[in-house]
Amino acid sequence: MDFLTEEWIYQKNSQQLTALLYEGLMECLEEAIEAIKQKDHWKANKQLQKGNDILRRLGAGLRYDAGIIAHQLDALYNYMAERLIEANMKKDVTAVQEVLQLATTIATAWNEALKSGVSPVQSVHKQKAAAYEQFIAYERSGPEE
Repeated sequence: MDFLTEEWIYQKNSQQLTALLYEGLMECLEEAIEAIKQKDHWKANKQLQKGNDILRRLGAGLRYDAGIIAHQLDALYNYMAERLIEANMKKDVTAVQEVLQLATTIATAWNEALKSGVSPVQSVHKQKAAAYEQFIAYERSGPEE
């Protein structure tokens, strides 16, 4: 996403910026996975830290007046960030792939809502709830070691 200019970013609304953050997160995670596979730990570390920074920004942008979905997303973003920290310490591709899958689910729902012209917060509630339920199920079963 190096092609982004400050002017171009200022022309985007908050929903479009959120979509860009999801895209950036997925890019970072894909690059981290490749770096781990290639044993390039410095690059993997850099990409995973970038991913955590994006998750913090996504969390900071939550509107809690939107209802329970904001609280669910907050919990999900925190979980994803924790998994990335673990993945970074262990250089664990599986953990990064898990976070990538969650991010992809959320981003897909968000982008579909943007395309349909409906408020993403309302229309993606079910898909985000499904991602949250996946997170809860994972928490209950525990990480695979």
